[in-house]
Amino acid sequence: MNAVGPRVRQARLASGLTQSALAARLEVRGIKIDRAGVAKIEGRFRQVSDTELLALADALGVSPGWLLQADTAK
Repeated sequence: MNAVGPRVRQARLASGLTQSALAARLEVRGIKIDRAGVAKIEGRFRQVSDTELLALADALGVSPGWLLQADTAK
């Protein structure tokens, strides 16, 4: 389980990106995560390394801290 999945999805949708487009942005940054991997991260089925966290934040235009924050709004 990971803490960043819902935030990754939120930021991706707010940016108008598909999971494939996010995977492509990560690949440009040297991170090999395919569309299925992005889906697993968003679904909290895949762990995220510190390097991946930094690349996700950069690719999504948010801070790593924001990704780590729990989404308390229901």
